[in-house]
Amino acid sequence: MGASYPHIELSPDGVPYLSGTPIKVVEVVMDRLAYNWDADEIHRQHPSLSLGQIYSALAYYYDNKAEMDRQIGERLRREEEILSKLDTSDLRLKLKLARQAR
Repeated sequence: MGASYPHIELSPDGVPYLSGTPIKVVEVVMDRLAYNWDADEIHRQHPSLSLGQIYSALAYYYDNKAEMDRQIGERLRREEEILSKLDTSDLRLKLKLARQAR
C-alpha cells in the first residue's frame, strides 16, 4: 500500500475497507463523486462513520485515483450489464430512475 492510512485496512484480496466496518472505501468515494458530497455531508448521511474515517477514505482515493477510478468504472459497467438483462418491470424502471438521479 505504500503510504499508511489511518482507518483503512485491506481485505485478503486487497480491497480497502474502513477499519472495523463492512464499508468499502469505494462506497465513500462513490458518495463523493455521485452526489458531490463533502466530508461533512457524507458524515451527516452516515453518522456511524467518523470524519477521520471519511477523510482517510478520500485520501486513499486521491492517492490511488487511477486504480480506484478503474474499479469504479468496472462497477458501473457491471451495474449497466445487470440492468440491461432485466425485463421491463417496475423494478427496472425504478432502478433506472434512481441511477439517472445520481
